[in-house]
Amino acid sequence: MDAIIVVDMQVGLLNGAPKHDLQGVVRRINLLTAMVRERSGKVIWIRHCGKPGDGFERDAEGWSFLPELDRHTDDAVIEKTLNDPFVRTGLHSTLAQIAPDRVIVTGWATDSCVDSTVRSAISSDHHVVVASDAHTVSDRPHMDAAAVIRHHHWVWSNLLTNRSVRIVTTGQLLHEAAS
Repeated sequence: MDAIIVVDMQVGLLNGAPKHDLQGVVRRINLLTAMVRERSGKVIWIRHCGKPGDGFERDAEGWSFLPELDRHTDDAVIEKTLNDPFVRTGLHSTLAQIAPDRVIVTGWATDSCVDSTVRSAISSDHHVVVASDAHTVSDRPHMDAAAVIRHHHWVWSNLLTNRSVRIVTTGQLLHEAAS
């Protein structure tokens, strides 16, 4: 059984610079969450709760999940205040209850909250799969978004861990599930 973690896919991410392939990422997240549900897995939505005035303040418009996402009432929602959704949240206990064979990671932002999620999931002794085409980021001053994503795929593939880390496309994951 899988658990899929969808990081910070909230209306507030629409502010600021454009996000790399955002509509494609949303579409692929919807495909992956449907796949996980069909296989009796668990979907976990991470919601950033920001400070007053930062666009992600609790109950502000930016705090809401993107309306294009296919969310279900039995999905879990974990609220966080830091980059890392494992810190001072119920994510550890939620994953312990689920006991997934692997944790699939998707969402925004590749170089911040997604990166923290991948590293903490590994450190928490989970097998991790990153959906390589289902996370996004904006261009950075020193690197365009596609390069940021490629760089993190390389980093995650080379982490020292006792668990597995796979970087695969949504298409690969869907094909494996259908086999």
